Amino acid sequence: MAANDRTSSPLGYSSTDTMLNANSNSSNKAEREEKQHIKAPLMKFKTYLSALRPWSLSASLMPTLLGTTLALRVHGYESLSILTFLCTVLTVVTVHCAGNVVNTYYDFVKGIDDRKADDRTLVDHILSQDEVVTLGVLLYGAGCLGFVFLVYLSPAKLEHLALVYFGGLSSSFLYTGGIGLKYIALGDVLILVIFGPISVLFSYMAQTGYIEWATIFYAIPLALNTEAILHSNNTRDAESDKRVGIVTLAILIGRTSSYVLYAVLLFTPYVIFMVLGMKYSVLFLLPMVTFKQAFAIERQFRNESTVQKVPRQTAKLNLFFGILYVIACFGAPQLPLISRK
Repeated sequence: MAANDRTSSPLGYSSTDTMLNANSNSSNKAEREEKQHIKAPLMKFKTYLSALRPWSLSASLMPTLLGTTLALRVHGYESLSILTFLCTVLTVVTVHCAGNVVNTYYDFVKGIDDRKADDRTLVDHILSQDEVVTLGVLLYGAGCLGFVFLVYLSPAKLEHLALVYFGGLSSSFLYTGGIGLKYIALGDVLILVIFGPISVLFSYMAQTGYIEWATIFYAIPLALNTEAILHSNNTRDAESDKRVGIVTLAILIGRTSSYVLYAVLLFTPYVIFMVLGMKYSVLFLLPMVTFKQAFAIERQFRNESTVQKVPRQTAKLNLFFGILYVIACFGAPQLPLISRK
């Protein structure tokens, strides 16, 4: 018999087959490593994005959009600048994101966040403390850069814009940084003012150059709904917050009163819309479309097992509710307390 030109292995595979398999495995390993190399920056980007808590950004986007819409209605299309609007959005949103990052950092440093916390960016070592600090600095830097462009583009006086902007920036830091207003039961007041009247006034002023105090009235529904997001978050975390010795409004008033307050914050805007709808324009009834969703979230708040989901659900409600409210303000033939100039 002629000798085979291939040597067989004890398992019946030839040496040539073994070499081919080895080459194939090596090629597959190289492909996997290449894919991982490509995916790594993308995964890191997603990690940073998640640390910003994008689900909460409706709280700053909606007031900015509302203020711009009111400016358009009062002063006409000639007052509208898309570049000014984009700079306003950049300025407001980056400062909001920076505040979220500062909150993540100080909640971890003070031992508030643990394995059960909703935000585990630092707890699970998804990002390091240095990375979180760097991210916060970059976001504040981006906000200040946006503000510089805004000063150049806006007809508003520098001192007026600076007063509102740096007031908002310092508030976003002091919420948990520095004296930590959140930890001494003053966070609710801060959020109610900043993510409502101040944000709407800032975006209106950036477009028109004027301060219109009537915009504060229009900010009330959004401010109450945004405060509902914060209050539901603090109610959910009341026990863990109490263990580390911090004080929030939810801790001070207790679970039952917290539920009552949440219901007031959640449903009062709908009462306002009903009054506006009956007295001025049916378009103000548009946000009532979300009323059923609000009831569903309120039921979740009552249940200890589902309250974990309430802050994000309330933020989602805030987005839809805010968009419909802005549409109503844009389309209503008459706006109360404010007239075209």
